[in-house]
Amino acid sequence: MSTFKQRVIDYLEKEWGTCVQRFNSLPTDEGMKRVNDMGYESFRDLLAHIVAWWEEAMPIVSATAEGRETERRKYDFDVFNAEAVAKYKAWEGERFMSHFEEVRLKTVADLRSMNEAAFENRRIKNWLQGVVVNHARGHLFVVSRFLMEDVMEYEWAGYISSFTSMPPERQAGWLKKQGFARFQDILAHIIGWWEQGLQVISGVWSDPGFQPDDIDTDKFNAELVERYSSWSEADVFAEFEKSRRSAFEIIKKLSDDDYKNPIIAGWLVADFIEHFDEH
Repeated sequence: MSTFKQRVIDYLEKEWGTCVQRFNSLPTDEGMKRVNDMGYESFRDLLAHIVAWWEEAMPIVSATAEGRETERRKYDFDVFNAEAVAKYKAWEGERFMSHFEEVRLKTVADLRSMNEAAFENRRIKNWLQGVVVNHARGHLFVVSRFLMEDVMEYEWAGYISSFTSMPPERQAGWLKKQGFARFQDILAHIIGWWEQGLQVISGVWSDPGFQPDDIDTDKFNAELVERYSSWSEADVFAEFEKSRRSAFEIIKKLSDDDYKNPIIAGWLVADFIEHFDEH
């Protein structure tokens, strides 16, 4: 099975397949706060928009895999999401949750039966990356071991090559948008925050009552860029990969209790997941 095919199926089974259980493990007030912060009135409304995108994507994915043309729509995402919530609003809770699970399992079955070559198709990859993989990070209410390890193994591992494969004009535009003069400055910034996050984890391991120090973010970022300013690009690239591997090894050692610790979980999300989407 191709890597991307297996990865998408794993997301549907290991990440989305456990999302209800993980959400229900939160205290009620905290769960509602996280859902509200994402712009939804209820967890079910959030899931309604997720399942609606799966239902939208799969006919397109299947048709493309079979060589059939489908209409290429331009989406107003706010309108689509609002319509998805409204569509399922009147459904009784148990009926909706059963539907969510049925759609998830059918999506897994349909993807399993799809030929390997289809997963190299750009349109198929874009749809599945968006509605299955990226959606999990975009609506992260409880960080999971699966998601953390996936981000380290696939997203950050390909970070440098994703940048260097862009044409020079796109690189320049992206760097300007990020607010950094050089790509290696962004890598220096990321390395430093990873180091900080791992120090926090170590602190909690040593002392359950550990509280991280407040950081002047702008000053800290400037110091990181300065620290690596004399390094060659190749050396910064190598240091980034070394740091990624070291962080990945520590992340693999995290216990279930570590993932429940609000300090550790908060730094994992900020340093390794949200930071990827920010940069």
